[in-house]
Amino acid sequence: MTTVAHDLWRPASGCDDDCLPAAGEVPTVPMARRVLRSVAALGMLVAGIGLVVLLPVLPSRERQAAVRGWARATIRAFGVRLVIRGRLPRRRALLVANHVSWLDILAVLAVAPTRMVAKREIRSWPVVGLLAAAAGTVFVDRSRPMALPGTVGRIADALRAGRSVTVFPEGTTWCAGDGAGDCRPGGGFRPASFQAAIDAGSPVVPLRLAYRCEATGSATTATAFLGADTLLRSVARVVTAREIVVSVTIAAALHPARDADRRLLARAAESAVHLTHAPGARTRLRAVPTPTPAVPVPTPVGGRELDLAA
Repeated sequence: MTTVAHDLWRPASGCDDDCLPAAGEVPTVPMARRVLRSVAALGMLVAGIGLVVLLPVLPSRERQAAVRGWARATIRAFGVRLVIRGRLPRRRALLVANHVSWLDILAVLAVAPTRMVAKREIRSWPVVGLLAAAAGTVFVDRSRPMALPGTVGRIADALRAGRSVTVFPEGTTWCAGDGAGDCRPGGGFRPASFQAAIDAGSPVVPLRLAYRCEATGSATTATAFLGADTLLRSVARVVTAREIVVSVTIAAALHPARDADRRLLARAAESAVHLTHAPGARTRLRAVPTPTPAVPVPTPVGGRELDLAA
């Protein structure tokens, strides 16, 4: 890992190539399976083009179901298994999550087809950029700090209109490997987007994303998409790896008071995501326990978490 200077507007992690798994560290699938996954993933991207055309004319409920179904099928196509723990509140909310990989977007959409807040560069990604734009993604130009209040206003407007919005407030991806606390972006969760939840009177729901290789029984950084990494290289690692699981844990909702401090709200959400203590962050917040089982799809048997196998 490397030490990176802290930049309030353009955060960076301390990750480098040393954070990625070494050759042979992650078990791989046979070449035939890699080819099948690649073909399946390409097919889902092509299906995404048709979805881009359909989304604007679909009713809200059907549009959300279509995006959720596409995201889950695409995750399966890449050979990744999705596990969901917890349940989202029924009302619209600001969803905030840690950021590890491009797979994070698919994992969140598979749980809750919300509007996303993403960097402007994603708009130019093949198919994914088109789908993101059609789904109402709020694109952020991080080269223009003066545009931040407008972005916060658009998030608040979406929340007031009854749409949930997802933000990755760390501002960049990092490996999230075991013992890799030094790699976390400096400054923690950026507080600006939390002001939108306060202004709109919306709850904040922390989401904890974790990646695990069941073949080794441990967390893995094979899915990490780091600063010097290329999207193609990252996708190739995912397609090649065996028994990768992404888990999405939905924490208790935080209900900020009208005069809540967005910095304290950000710290409280960050502590829920990373399971750390945030001193003083509870003074103007009310956490409402979120019951299990999982999101509203068929109920798991025996009290176990919902497991959507690829």
